[in-house]
Formats: sequence, structure tokens, C-alpha cells
Amino acid sequence: MTRRLSLALPSKGRLREPAWSLLEASGVDPQEPGERMLQSHCRNADIDLLFVRADDVPEYVQDGVVDCGITGLDLLAERQCDVVELLRLGFGKCSLQAAVPLEDGASSLEDLGGRRVATSHPRITGEVLGSLGIDVEVVRVTGAAEIAPRLGLAEAIVDLVSTGSTLRTNGLRTIGTLFESEAVLIGRTGSDDIEAQRTLTTVLGSVTNARASRYLLCNVRRADLDTVTSLLPTAGSPTVMELATPGVVAVHALVPAADIWSLLPRLQSHGATSILTLPVERMLP
Repeated sequence: MTRRLSLALPSKGRLREPAWSLLEASGVDPQEPGERMLQSHCRNADIDLLFVRADDVPEYVQDGVVDCGITGLDLLAERQCDVVELLRLGFGKCSLQAAVPLEDGASSLEDLGGRRVATSHPRITGEVLGSLGIDVEVVRVTGAAEIAPRLGLAEAIVDLVSTGSTLRTNGLRTIGTLFESEAVLIGRTGSDDIEAQRTLTTVLGSVTNARASRYLLCNVRRADLDTVTSLLPTAGSPTVMELATPGVVAVHALVPAADIWSLLPRLQSHGATSILTLPVERMLP
């Protein structure tokens, strides 16, 4: 990088630890800040770190306080700041869902028409429901929205849901999804150092790509090779290597990690043996 790049990271909440873990996995060696420190740096990369609320990251990047930042896609859509989405990071996945009390008869988003809906995402809620022709009164809250129906502030809520346990604990159930979110790397529009942004995106992207993949190796009789390779969910061609055993080859391929569960028994049932999967540290397309 030609100069020091400034990067805003969430100081707390569900995105903080995964964001820090991503930096460590990328090899930039971030220096752990003290308990009250709001700034730090990376030991072997020209990157300065600033720890702020995830909610504030879009504005910090837009205003040029920092070059890049990590925040939630939902916060980016809610704030509508003038920034560039550089990379989706694959962690912090959740969804913005509408929910009502268990005893409520509503079963779909359309049933929210004419109701008061409490949320900390008033822009997304209004725009999504409005696009569906559902007219609601949006009640903006900044704390826990789950309590709003019990306090009589609203008849329903729209809130971020990952497992749904918080909704169930508070006697609520979901009736529809408005928005899908995950962590995202954003950059300043019109940055003076596009190359620095590109370098950071490439380095972090190599880790997120690798986390979503597995390196698969197996032995296959040459007579079964076409069948086995046709099962591999890979965009490129697998590597096929001759073995000392006549008529048997080794197949190497990168496959999506999400497919491993269903892929392994299918490979085995079609003649693959000595199947091995390995994690991938970094991967560039």
C-alpha cells in the first residue's frame, strides 16, 4: 500500500469478534487494543484501526473520517450513505423480520396493514412494506423492540433475527422477512487511494473465499472417473493425477463447504475411495 489506510471496526456487538478474527486470518496482525483504547494499528500492514459503533461506520466512511469500514448490510441500507460496497464478508448473517405476539392472528406481512410497527430500522421497514402496498404506522425505537407490543407502543415489530430465540423468549413469532443482512466491507466514494482499497478487498476476500470452500481429494477407478467428476460442484476442472496402482487416479478439487454434507456420501456411493477434505487458508479466483 502506498500510504496508511484507516479502517473502522465495530467496537462491540455481534460483528466485533468475527471482524477481528477476519483481520487475524488475513495475516495483517492487528494489535489488540487496550480496554479503553479506541485506536490501534496492524503490525505488518499499513492499516490504522478505529473502533466505533457499527451504526456509525457508514457515516464515518462517507464523511472521510476513515477510508474503509466493516458494518452490517442492514445498517448500510438504513443509513443510505454515499459509500461503495467493496465486499460481503460472509459472517453476521441475519434477517430483518416482522413479528407479532403468539396470540395474534396475523400470519403474513399483509396482515400488518393499518397497524403500528415498532422498529430500529424505520427506513427499510417503510420502504419494503410500502413497496408491497402495506400501509403501516412506523414507530421508531432505539432499544429492544421486542417489548413494544407488551407496552402498547405497537401491535408488531420489525427486528433483526438470527436464531429467533429472543423472539420466542419474549412471546413473539415471525410472520415474514423484509431484508437479508450480513457483514460488509465498505469504502469511501471517490477515495484518493483506490489501490489501497483494492488491496484490502483482495486480502480479506481471499479469506472469505477460502472459508466458503474445501479442498477435496479422493481416489477413483478410471472407469468411474466421468461419473465422479460430474458430481463435483466446482466451476473449474478438477485435477486428475495418475497413481501407482494401475487403473486408479487421484482427483483434487475445490468445492463449496456448504455442499460437503450431501457430496461425500454421493461420491462414496459412486466409487470414490480414500476421500479427504481440508480447510483452505486463502483463495483468489
